[in-house]
Amino acid sequence: MNSILIADDDKEMRELLRFKLQSGYEVTTVNDGEECWNYLKANPDNLPDVIILDIMMPGLSGYRVLDRMQDSERFDQIQIIMLTSRGKEDDIVRALESGATDYMSKPFSANELIARIKRVLG
Repeated sequence: MNSILIADDDKEMRELLRFKLQSGYEVTTVNDGEECWNYLKANPDNLPDVIILDIMMPGLSGYRVLDRMQDSERFDQIQIIMLTSRGKEDDIVRALESGATDYMSKPFSANELIARIKRVLG
């Protein structure tokens, strides 16, 4: 079963995503970018297949997580879907240039998110 790591500082959003995805994926949630980065460092042999990553989080932003991931080849196979309330062209371009695989703006359709996850997983 493919695994998904959800990094979002909004508890309700994390729980909604977990509920929508847990029937088809192994889902882990973290509260912010720092926890996301710590999870990735602490689990080198059990990295997620997909990370659903918010941009605006306290401490370490989604952009900073992306930047750190780009510095190490061990994260190259992880597909990253940015899911954020920031929908300006500059935000989208920055995320994609920083290594994100896909980008979705909130509010979002759960069915569309699932379709995008399936697409990035091949």
